Amino acid sequence: MTYRSLLFVPGSRPERFAKAQAAGADIVCIDLEDAVVPEAKLEARAVVLAYLKAQTAGPCGVRINSLRTADGLADVLAVTEALSQGASLAMLMVPKLESVQELALLRSVVGKGCPPLWPIIESAAGLKAAWEICAAPGLGGILFGGVDYAADLGSDMGWDALFLARSSLAVACARSGIGLLDVPYLDIADESGLREETTRVKAMGFQGRACIHPAQVAPVNGVFSPSPSQIAQAQRVVDAFAAAKGNAALLDGKMIELPVVRSAQRILDSAARAQNGKTL
Repeated sequence: MTYRSLLFVPGSRPERFAKAQAAGADIVCIDLEDAVVPEAKLEARAVVLAYLKAQTAGPCGVRINSLRTADGLADVLAVTEALSQGASLAMLMVPKLESVQELALLRSVVGKGCPPLWPIIESAAGLKAAWEICAAPGLGGILFGGVDYAADLGSDMGWDALFLARSSLAVACARSGIGLLDVPYLDIADESGLREETTRVKAMGFQGRACIHPAQVAPVNGVFSPSPSQIAQAQRVVDAFAAAKGNAALLDGKMIELPVVRSAQRILDSAARAQNGKTL
């Protein structure tokens, strides 16, 4: 499962939920963790779960609090109850994940109706366990929590400081066939910087990026949506390979091998997602 863009909206700001759904992101994730101050978490939890039971505006997820906190455990129980009462949830995002055992416990508590899980890898311990976490059942993908990761390491958030974590997660997610979203770009006013860095993480193998403001959605979607020329070339590759019917295939004098076809098919799949504004 992949998304080009995920837009966070604070769980304590229900007046923003509909606006977030209309911002054009592939999915909206209502945040009960960092965006909600401790004294507002109880009320936000109740408001968010009531919204989930009633909303039909489009794909929606929830980021709960850490499973190692009382608020996180309360979130899990509340989400489980809401799902049993017919609430719709496209993803359950789990912050500060550091072991595959935490995921197994979460899935056992939520039960058969558990939505796709999206762990956030945002610590040195989480990165060390990423290979096992990414291979766990029931995952939709991984979000790289670069802000907390940098804080854990005592580094800045520059490209060099985060390169190892990004590349390691790209390999682990590719191996398990799950999606990978990058950390939000924190300078909302810097659209050129957002585009530049997003282009670089796309080249590493990321399929999308989280956003913290509606203005970031269109640039992120633009980077992760293939151009018309890319789509046309990918279609030519797929068609030529199909026409060869298992024999050696040539296109523009070049051999078309299976890895090339797989890359072309990913472009076509991404184009379909861009056209539909949904996941495949």
